Amino acid sequence: MVTPLRKLVGLDTDRPTPTVAALHGDEAEAPGLNKTETAQLRGVRRFGAVGSILMAIGALGAGAQPVLQNPVVGVRILSLPSRMASSALTITMTGTVMVVLAWLLLGRFAVGRLRDGTVPRRLSRSQLDRTLLLWILPLCVAPPMFSKDVYSYLAQSEITARGLDPYEIGPAGALGVDNVLTRTVPNIWRETPAPYGPLFLWMGRGITWLTGENIVAGIFLHRLLALAGVAMIVWALPRLARRCGVAAVSALWLGAANPLLLFHLVAGIHNEALMIGLMLAGLEIALRAVESSSPIRAPSFLLLLSGSALIALSSTVKIPSLLALGFVGMALARRWGGTVRAVLSAAAILGLVTVVVHVGVSLGSGLGFGWINTLDTASVVRSWMSIPTILGIGTGFVGVLLGLGDHTTAVLGLTRPIAAAVAAFVALRMLVAVLKGRLHPVGALGVALGALVLLFPVVQPWYLLWAVIPLAAWATRPAFRVPAIVFSSIVSVILMPNGSEYLPFQIVQAAVMMILTVGLMFFITRNRLPWRSNLGPSANTTAAGAYAGSS
Repeated sequence: MVTPLRKLVGLDTDRPTPTVAALHGDEAEAPGLNKTETAQLRGVRRFGAVGSILMAIGALGAGAQPVLQNPVVGVRILSLPSRMASSALTITMTGTVMVVLAWLLLGRFAVGRLRDGTVPRRLSRSQLDRTLLLWILPLCVAPPMFSKDVYSYLAQSEITARGLDPYEIGPAGALGVDNVLTRTVPNIWRETPAPYGPLFLWMGRGITWLTGENIVAGIFLHRLLALAGVAMIVWALPRLARRCGVAAVSALWLGAANPLLLFHLVAGIHNEALMIGLMLAGLEIALRAVESSSPIRAPSFLLLLSGSALIALSSTVKIPSLLALGFVGMALARRWGGTVRAVLSAAAILGLVTVVVHVGVSLGSGLGFGWINTLDTASVVRSWMSIPTILGIGTGFVGVLLGLGDHTTAVLGLTRPIAAAVAAFVALRMLVAVLKGRLHPVGALGVALGALVLLFPVVQPWYLLWAVIPLAAWATRPAFRVPAIVFSSIVSVILMPNGSEYLPFQIVQAAVMMILTVGLMFFITRNRLPWRSNLGPSANTTAAGAYAGSS
């Protein structure tokens, strides 16, 4: 699986990685695509746009539709997908695979260098922005996909709007089991309190004030929040990439154009978009002060406080982003000499910012500090992507086979704390590496978040973006890029678009038809899209070879 993907995006682990200085020059001097490549880029853009449109159409029947207030029920033409479940699933799966393939093909124009060692030809930032916008637009108007979490957001926001405590009572108890919002919340979350921070529920209360119990309007406004988070990611990611000597379009391709982001933050409307967006924007603003050559005085100090406050705000959406503040602190302490006193001074300043923001949001929202007690609510789910959880489940299953009884819960009580200790150790090592100047704060943050995600008790597919997006701005070696591409591609296509399960025969039918359809499209476009490693001769130069290697 890895080798074809490497070839598809032009990666070659046998070639050396350019130095940081070379990458800075690469960013500044990389020429644009030639005429042949530009035509192929347009084809890739259209291919992905068709896939995105197919996803939006299929979601009318195969998406995570609301139980009540479904706007397409009874509407001619628009209600057809909902009456043909297998066909809708086929259309959605086909579109999903097309978007992933288009993203991989786009990587040819975002990552790589010529074999003769000359500067690479890459698509421009405007070309990438137009491509990303074209792929996002159909998903902005599609029903929610891949998850029903947005319905929990709506219910918890309604609880907040009624003056009740969402951290003490779940949707069923607060709204009633027959409430229109409760009916659409997945059964597992109907009795559980909210696991989200007060800033997000404060915003949700504002959405409820505007929309009431109108599910469609509520979904639309929550998607606008997610898009605001995506916009912050698109703003911050190339700026952080330049700090790390990585080409902006390469970082945006792997981070912002990643199918996981398109499918789960835009189509799935997850609040990770807001969390990651605020975290990266705060990190960029704070590093402007920390990495500036001028002394940290009034203007720079204001930047440091503003960036730190944004990071602290992001943690009041979801708490893991608070880790970014530690790496800002270590970078600041290094600038001040790297002594114990410098570390304590940086910790005191950033700690004070965190306390002020958390207390201000908690009290200002009227929600108090109950959110601190519900941070582990999601741990009731046994996630197959979590290393400690799958080890615990596997051990319990072996115990049942051997007749020793089901000790899964007891084993999880052992594996999860050990995993948490390992994740803490990795994060501590990364913090020390930043303090010693061995790693850039952006890269160290990505590694620490990667360890946190893999060792977290619960791992959802979109959690991978916690690590992939910051690492996209720093990591250039195929040792990172190849696994990130492989995992992003595979995870993007294995989830059901309705956020739950289909019957096995429906999945098989849809998969067979999807393979046939995508195969036909490959046959039709085999000479128009850059499926093969050779992108075609340059119209303007005689530079040797096609793209190979990593940037």
